Amino acid sequence: MDAVRSYLKWPIAVTIAGLVSATIYGHYATNTPMEHISFVLSALILAALEISLSFDNAIVNANRLELMDDVWRRRFLTWGILIAVFGMRIVFPLAVVAIAAWINPLEAIVLAISRPDDYANVIAEAQISICAFGGTFLILVALSFFLDEEKEVHWVENIETGMVTCSKIRGFDMLLVLCVVAGFALLQAEENTTRFVIGAIFGMLTFTAVNALAQILDQSASEMAKSGARAGLGGFLYLEIIDASFSFDGVIGAFALTTNLFLIAIGLGIGAMYVRALTIMIVDKQTLARFRYLEHGAFYSVLVLSLALLLQSVTHVPELVIGLIGVALIGLGYLSSVRVTVRTPVDTGDKTPG
Repeated sequence: MDAVRSYLKWPIAVTIAGLVSATIYGHYATNTPMEHISFVLSALILAALEISLSFDNAIVNANRLELMDDVWRRRFLTWGILIAVFGMRIVFPLAVVAIAAWINPLEAIVLAISRPDDYANVIAEAQISICAFGGTFLILVALSFFLDEEKEVHWVENIETGMVTCSKIRGFDMLLVLCVVAGFALLQAEENTTRFVIGAIFGMLTFTAVNALAQILDQSASEMAKSGARAGLGGFLYLEIIDASFSFDGVIGAFALTTNLFLIAIGLGIGAMYVRALTIMIVDKQTLARFRYLEHGAFYSVLVLSLALLLQSVTHVPELVIGLIGVALIGLGYLSSVRVTVRTPVDTGDKTPG
């Protein structure tokens, strides 16, 4: 219990600071005690939303962090949280508004403060492009796990052995994603098709570029000591892009609850701290090695999330449903792992994608 509390020390501190900030902000921004309380409750609900939607993010991050050296691991867990909270929860929504409305960032801030409804409308108009980009990027992340020729441990045997066989076909992942994107493009209203396709193309380009950069910058274990700060930079960038993509649905879902940018930043920032703490705990406790199907459940969850994001471009998908499905898949992976561990000793030599 003491060990768990040590991981939650900073998240709890940020929770207290965030709720105090929400209370103070609510006091000056609203007129009645009930409205003050609603600010605090909104922050708590947003934090819960972020945690439920990003549980799989923690496992995917841990999967990559286990392959990084200690220096870059610490940098991701320190610098990364600043990028996650300030970049995705504050800068990203402002950047979307600035680009979509063709205004400068300062005007976007003024718009968020003085005209929150107009600000939310601009975000809503950009949702199709955001969903196409994030959904396409995340489906490629999920496929990179399943379409791995060296993958030896399979949870859903028939599906995963078939995917490993298909991985031997060069370009199969891109072909599959293009078919999925084409299918969703056909479902778009005529005026939205171009934006959806362009967003999806940028998602594919970003995934390809980040992976290429990771291969160039990441060195083999024997070269890490010689290459110094360069070792792990590719992995760091790759994780940041994945982290950003996981944040899209949380940011978009937050606008369904409130259009207040600062309240969104507080709530999602609190949630992001708990996700980071969970990531550190998974790495330190070697949870992925002990529970062989846990990351399988996480990557199935990523696959569901990616399809849900693409579907969001056509119709509303409740964020609660997405979060519950993700948690359920990870939970099933955990239970299957426990069952196998009880029956036989676990071979943790599965090579996961780097």
